[in-house]
Amino acid sequence: MEKVKLAVIYYSMTGINYQLAQWAAEAAKEAGAEVRLLKVHELAPEIAINNNPLWKANVEATKEIPEASSNDLDWADAIIFSVPTRFGNLAAQMKQFIDLQGGLWAQGKLMNKVVSGMSSAQNPHGGQEVTIKSLYTSLMHWGAIIVPPGYTDPSIFKAGGNPYGTSVTQGQDGKMVEDVKEAVFHQAKRTIEIAGWLNKGKE
Repeated sequence: MEKVKLAVIYYSMTGINYQLAQWAAEAAKEAGAEVRLLKVHELAPEIAINNNPLWKANVEATKEIPEASSNDLDWADAIIFSVPTRFGNLAAQMKQFIDLQGGLWAQGKLMNKVVSGMSSAQNPHGGQEVTIKSLYTSLMHWGAIIVPPGYTDPSIFKAGGNPYGTSVTQGQDGKMVEDVKEAVFHQAKRTIEIAGWLNKGKE
């Protein structure tokens, strides 16, 4: 059986979701997948980025990460999205990327993609869960196969117990509050496992 092809697509302002995406990519490679780590296009004006040291540093640190395209979605068997919450919804950068996929959707090229989502916010009840569920609403329109972590592993409880997808709080120091690495690894490997089952069934 061919390797599962996974696109890990993220938007990150200060680096939290970049780190989640890196862990997901690492776990998927461990599980034998072929992985593309990709960011979505930045929409914020340069002056806003330059006025925030953490944001500016993250943009510089990730300048070599390629931007996601429709071709990457077409290529992928599975997709993991990681996106911060904005007022309980997706960051505009990720929302625009999804909104631009009408062409692929119209061709039926997004159906049956195996998908999963992760998120972050600046406080424990800042919208992580509803942001992931908002992402899943769009992916239901694709006809995608959503793979939430549920409560399928002890690491999920350790990470805060979000059954929709791994989520984390960003502390005042800009770092993650909860210990979520194991939960990300479990979620990524679960996504690859189920995509592998689907691929095997297609053969």
